[in-house]
Amino acid sequence: MRSVDLAIYADALAGEAAAVTARVERVRARLRESAIEREARRELPRETIERLERFGLLRPGDEARLTAELHRLEADLAAVEALQAWVESRLTA
Repeated sequence: MRSVDLAIYADALAGEAAAVTARVERVRARLRESAIEREARRELPRETIERLERFGLLRPGDEARLTAELHRLEADLAAVEALQAWVESRLTA
């Protein structure tokens, strides 16, 4: 393999890793928001909750789906990082 090809591929993988990392962080943020919203639902009056839902500020909590998505994305990121490490090891060989 030509080192220039490996370097270009390593750059592409770095971009992909950054994109997946951003998605991981968005899901983590959504899980944190979901926990806050769950607590707010317990403490605020029902009328307030309904108004916030209609307004779109409180969303249905689907923490199980978000957690599953987080685990999948973390596994995807680990796979990309493993390939990235392999490509980089070829660059230094």
